[in-house]
Amino acid sequence: MAGPVQSIERAAAILRLLASGSRRLGLGEVASSLGLAKGTAHGILRTLQHVDFVEQDPATGKYQLGAALLHLGTSYLDVNELRSRSINWADALAARSGEAVRLGTPLEGRVLVIHHVFRPDDTLQTLDVGALLPLHASSLGKVLLAFGVTPVDPLLEAEPEAYTRHTLVHPEQLNRALGEIRDLGWGAEVQEMSMGEAGIAAPIRGQGGLVVGAIGVSGPVERICDTKGRPLPALITVLREAARAISRDLGAARW
Repeated sequence: MAGPVQSIERAAAILRLLASGSRRLGLGEVASSLGLAKGTAHGILRTLQHVDFVEQDPATGKYQLGAALLHLGTSYLDVNELRSRSINWADALAARSGEAVRLGTPLEGRVLVIHHVFRPDDTLQTLDVGALLPLHASSLGKVLLAFGVTPVDPLLEAEPEAYTRHTLVHPEQLNRALGEIRDLGWGAEVQEMSMGEAGIAAPIRGQGGLVVGAIGVSGPVERICDTKGRPLPALITVLREAARAISRDLGAARW
């Protein structure tokens, strides 16, 4: 029986490396992390880029997983499985945060809400399961865009709708915000979809570290943010803990 093909092993190692972190990596970082010569790493990255498994940021030259590979990663995971693995953690997050919790996946250029836990109080609330949210104006959608689960170019080409004066509709603003989300590992929207409302979200990862959905907390802006409009650190902490727990249940490595 023939042995393993070295070039495929190296390509797989590069993909795992890119999937394991929340930020783009440069050629030198990839090569040094895997003990490869820069020429070898560059050749493999160019091939992976050619088949859309890897994308290169034209501004920085750094690499991230491509849309084609991310599509393969999400196709294996049934929405019902994602929901069933997330229910207990979403309930716990609502109890710990005191706010409403939603899970979302991409669907035809929008965010499909697949699970919704009401804010744990006696206020009148409407179930959002099945609702479609805008990618660019919701924290769930911005996380999905930032981590490449759904492409950003079609959204920008269609001229995103401005829901409020805070909505990010200019390509430069939105791309800068998505870059910050990748660096931080979570995203926010503050009065971008509805005045007086805010939300934060974090990615959910499946096997291989690929992002397969997002979980978010939302509510009145004064409960989600401080007086300067910045999301409260305590909420970010419990949100990311829930996202990690769900990811572990889905087979993602520790991150």
